[in-house]
Amino acid sequence: MRKLDTTDDVRARMSKQRSRDTGIEVALRRELHRLGLRYRVHQRPVRTVRREADVVFGPAKVAVFVDGCFWHGCPEHGTWPKRNGEFWRAKIETNQARDADTDRVLADAGWLAVRVWEHEDPAAAADRVREAVRARRDR
Repeated sequence: MRKLDTTDDVRARMSKQRSRDTGIEVALRRELHRLGLRYRVHQRPVRTVRREADVVFGPAKVAVFVDGCFWHGCPEHGTWPKRNGEFWRAKIETNQARDADTDRVLADAGWLAVRVWEHEDPAAAADRVREAVRARRDR
């Protein structure tokens, strides 16, 4: 029997996790639309960077990322699995480093990255995004 990074059950469960159009993404987009904002979905804000934002406001140069509490290490709800802990810690810390790098690259290109945690209230998150978009449009 070969050694696995994760058990077959965990692998099967994780492979079923949606990577786009999650419940919180859809709820956030619904709230943004209700507030009168129009946007693009799942696009690269900067074409030379192979990272896709969940919601993009092109003219205002605002890119919104909806981060899962587990996958991105939420300080409130993130957990460190006990089984295969080194693997998962490395995976989550790599995600966090990539998020920070993405925010830096976007800022260098004149964009604002807005991060929304999956546990956030969609209406409150949409208000925060609206304020960011307004501030960037009013410059």
